[in-house]
Amino acid sequence: MKLVTKKLLLAAAITGLLAGCDSGGINIAPVNEDNSVDNSTGGSDNGGNQSNPCASYEKAGQVKQGAFDTATGNCTYNLSFVDSGNPLTVDLVIPALENGGAHIFEGSLFVGNNYDDDTTMAAAGIAEGGDGAKLTVQAGATVAFPSSTKFMVINRGSQLLAVGTAQDPITFTSLSDVEGTVGAEDVQQWGGMVINGFGITNKCSYDAELKTSECHVLAEGAAGKDQSNYGGDNNDDSSGQLEYVRVKHTGAEVANGDELNGISFGAVGAGTIIKNLEAYSTYDDGIEMFGGAVSIENYVALYVRDDSIDIDEGWSGSITNALVIQSATDGNHCIEADGIGSYDAANDYSALTAAGLNSRPVIDGLTCIISGAAADTVTHDPSAGWRFREGIYPMITNSMVIGSFKADSTGADGSNYCLRVESNETIAALEAGTDAAITSNIFACADKTKGGPIGADSLQAWAEATGNVFANVPADAALNPTATADTGFQVLEGTPSFFSIATGSMMVNDAAIAISPVERAYFGALSTGGTDWTQGWTYGLHDGSRAQALWFEQQ
Repeated sequence: MKLVTKKLLLAAAITGLLAGCDSGGINIAPVNEDNSVDNSTGGSDNGGNQSNPCASYEKAGQVKQGAFDTATGNCTYNLSFVDSGNPLTVDLVIPALENGGAHIFEGSLFVGNNYDDDTTMAAAGIAEGGDGAKLTVQAGATVAFPSSTKFMVINRGSQLLAVGTAQDPITFTSLSDVEGTVGAEDVQQWGGMVINGFGITNKCSYDAELKTSECHVLAEGAAGKDQSNYGGDNNDDSSGQLEYVRVKHTGAEVANGDELNGISFGAVGAGTIIKNLEAYSTYDDGIEMFGGAVSIENYVALYVRDDSIDIDEGWSGSITNALVIQSATDGNHCIEADGIGSYDAANDYSALTAAGLNSRPVIDGLTCIISGAAADTVTHDPSAGWRFREGIYPMITNSMVIGSFKADSTGADGSNYCLRVESNETIAALEAGTDAAITSNIFACADKTKGGPIGADSLQAWAEATGNVFANVPADAALNPTATADTGFQVLEGTPSFFSIATGSMMVNDAAIAISPVERAYFGALSTGGTDWTQGWTYGLHDGSRAQALWFEQQ
């Protein structure tokens, strides 16, 4: 819009407001040059005396704004405001509302246009994060959706800037959660979040300099007008910033095997900042990385029904400090990690791995409390620890898998394992010990390992020789790992029981552990006496911010 036109519209708006006012100040949302509207001073009168605090934007000379309900304190946005077929193409600020009010989107919230060919994307001026629309969500805001058919997509070039605080986290959740009708472990109340970037994915082809063209991989949950694509050759790309963010009650099965996660990171680059993130009660995975190099610090996954951490297509980022707690009766892997998209064991991937295009995750300080849930109770597959396969090169240190709070559910079939390693490429890398390593970790499951061997050793023997410890967990009885329960097995504090105790006090198999953490003072996500980074902002862990106690607290 030209500046002259803007001035005329602003003058007309002032004239209209003066005509309708007896006295007092006039509150006008200032229009920025980027066509976004700053809602920090309130919005239009909305036909009453109550100022409208809902988000608004200007496009093509028209201002669109959510409808404010004074009874509930909520803002509602219809499909003409934004939807998958009507994406947001200008900047938008979603403010925090007073008294816990929520922003309810009747349609899906798509930010930026989607492109599936280079020519159209280049003509639109989209080449990296920041070129497209930006969605800013203020600290303390709640964004909600009415059903599993509605979800969020941040398209390539666009950015999500959701920076909360420990006192005022940002929540993406369901209308049922806002209305107070959702169950503690209910899922599929809304779809979930998809963030797409220009990072590297081995679903595309690259030259010797890791450059590519026409790299437009179809994202999960995509069909028709809901389609979105990811991929490129910029692993430093930025899709924005998420801090102190909770994503709750997600999940939708779009097609057979095509399911929305808590958050799907499609080739999201390392320029994206993710710190203090929670996935709570999700139908599919908590987070899933499809290539890219985004890193995450301080991650909580609670009541995830499939994999709490899922990796594929050449992801090369890191996760530092992560707490995974499964449901008592549901949940699949703590980590399920693949190296190569569309992997086929018959193919030779030596050129791909030599170029560093396979997944190479670095995970440090992970605590997994798995339930050992059996096949007859779970949504997907039985509860287990870590599974590495399909050419992945993992680096995993200073972590714990605790699957002993309950007796093993499945007996001799070995499906409740702590550690599983598959694929020739992964086994060879671990044996070489240069590009991959699993060391300084504590495992406590009745089914210790599955897969391997590595070299001449069984997987367990290799893991023990490379600095890992396995507790001897009976298959027919629980083994409580807390310091107050069993003098021969002590790795966790009694209350709260997801804190690790001091390394020098740890006991496994009636003996002090013979390993030490690598370049840090403790094992796992949190330690006794250390800083509790989960306090204040997470949901489901602590009294005062949860619907039920954790199932193992009274074990």
